[in-house]
Amino acid sequence: MIERVGNKLPHPITLFGLFCVAIMIISALCSVMGVSATGELIDRTTNTVSQQTITALSLLSREGIVYMLENAVNNFVTFAPLGMVLVAMFGIGVAEGSGYISALLKRTVQITPAMLVTPMVVFLGVMSNIASDAGYVVLVPLGALIFMSFGRHPLAGLAAGFAGVSGGFSANLIVGTIDPMLAGLSTEAAKMIDPNYVVAPTANMFFMMVSTVLITGLGWFITDKIVEPRLSKNTLEKDVNKDDSLGELSDQEKKALKITNFVMIAILVALVAIVLMPNSILRNLDVEATDGFVASIIDHSPLMNGFVPILTIIFLVPSIIFGKIAGVFKNEKDVCRELENAMKSMGGYIALSFVAAQFVNYFSYTNLGTILALKGAALLETLNVSPTILMIIFVIFTGFINLFMGSASAKWAILAPVFLPMFMKVGISPELTQVAYRIGDSTTNIISPLMSYFAMIVVFAQKYDKKAGIGTIISTMVPYSVIFLIGWIILLAIWMITGLPLGPGAPLTI
Repeated sequence: MIERVGNKLPHPITLFGLFCVAIMIISALCSVMGVSATGELIDRTTNTVSQQTITALSLLSREGIVYMLENAVNNFVTFAPLGMVLVAMFGIGVAEGSGYISALLKRTVQITPAMLVTPMVVFLGVMSNIASDAGYVVLVPLGALIFMSFGRHPLAGLAAGFAGVSGGFSANLIVGTIDPMLAGLSTEAAKMIDPNYVVAPTANMFFMMVSTVLITGLGWFITDKIVEPRLSKNTLEKDVNKDDSLGELSDQEKKALKITNFVMIAILVALVAIVLMPNSILRNLDVEATDGFVASIIDHSPLMNGFVPILTIIFLVPSIIFGKIAGVFKNEKDVCRELENAMKSMGGYIALSFVAAQFVNYFSYTNLGTILALKGAALLETLNVSPTILMIIFVIFTGFINLFMGSASAKWAILAPVFLPMFMKVGISPELTQVAYRIGDSTTNIISPLMSYFAMIVVFAQKYDKKAGIGTIISTMVPYSVIFLIGWIILLAIWMITGLPLGPGAPLTI
C-alpha cells in the first residue's frame, strides 16, 4: 500500500516543490502563533554550550522572502550530495563507458559464490562510511549492477547497498569520519556536568564492530527473504533485461582487465604508502592520531575531505587504460565523450537536486526541526523509567526526529546538550547515550525523503524501473528500517544487561 500510494504522488521534482510551498505556509503559521522552544544548545562555531531560545521563522515574512531569493543559487550549489555525485560520476561514468565495470562484474560472477553476494554488498555498504558519504555514490548503484550480473533483481541489490550504506551508517569495524565528529559534540555537552570529561572517538568502537556483523546478517536475511521475493521481474526496463553481464570475457578484455587491475592495485598501494607516512600530505597535521602517529588520517584530514576526487582518480585512470587496451577508446576525444555522457545521465538528478536543496534549507532556516527536537526532549525528560527502557525510548525518539532532520551532526548538536547532561545525572554515561543516538539516527535514514541522498536513490532506481518513485523506495526500505531498529535495540539491551564496555575505556555508567 505504501508503494501504491507513494507512487501516485506527483513527480519527485513536483513533490519537493509542493513541500517547499507547505513549509512556507507552516512556518508562517508557526511564526504568527509564536511557536518557540528553549534549551541548552551547542554553538557549532565555538563548540560552547549556552541556554538558547529558538523561535519559528516565517518564510513568508520580508526577511524570509529575501532569504529565499538571495540563497536560491547558494542552496543549490552547496547542496552536499550534488557536488559529490557529479565529481564521482566523472570516474564512474568513464568506468562504465569503457567497459571496465562490466568486465569486473563478469569476473566477480565467476569467482564469488552466489550465496555470498547479498552479505558482500551489505557489508561493503556498512564499511563505506569510513569515507563519509561516498558509499551513496558508489556502493548503491554498484549493488544494483552486481545483483544484475548474477541474474538477480537490480532493485534488490540497490536496496541492499542502500541499507548497508545508510541504514547501517553508524556501524563499522574501525573508526570512521562520524566518530570524531560526534565525540567532539558529546565532550562539550558532557562538560556541563563534568568539566574534565572527554568522549574519545573510539568510545563506541566495540559496540559498532558487533553492530557491523548484526547489520550485515539482518540485511542479508531481509534482502533474500523479504525484499527480493516482492520485486517483480516484469518491472524492469526492456533494455535492462538485455544486459549481457553474465557473458564471457573476450581475450582482449581479459588482457585489458589484467593490466588494468594491476594499475588499480598499484594506485591503491601508492595511496596507502602515502597515507602511512607520519607527516603525509593526506593527514591532518593539527590533530593527533589514535594509531601512534602525530597526525590524524580520519579527523578532518585531506584524505577524508578529498576522498571523492581521490576516488574519481582511482576509477578514471584505470578505466582509461582499460578502454584503450580493449579498443573502446581510440583517442582522448572518446574519453571526453564519455565524460559528457556521464553528465548527461545526471540531468534528472540535477533538476531534482535544485528543489530538494531549497526544501532542506528552508526547513533549516525556519528552525522547525530544532523546535520539534527540543519539545520532544522536554517530554522525554519527564519520564521516570529504568535506564534500559529510557535508552530504548531515546533510540525511538531519535529515529523519529531523524525523519525531519537528516544531518547526524546537526541533530546531535541539538540533542547532546539536552540529553547527555540529563542522562549523566541518573548515572548513564555519555558514551551510552551517544550509542543510542547513533542507532536511532541510522535506522530511519532509509525511509526519510528529507535525507540528503534520498532523491539520488530514486533516480538510481528509475534506471531499472521508470515508474519507481518515493513510494517504491520507502516501501522497499521499510523492512530494513523496522528490523534494523528492533535488532539494534535488542543488541543494546543485551549490552546494557551484560555490562560490556562500549569501547576502550568507555563504560555504560558513571
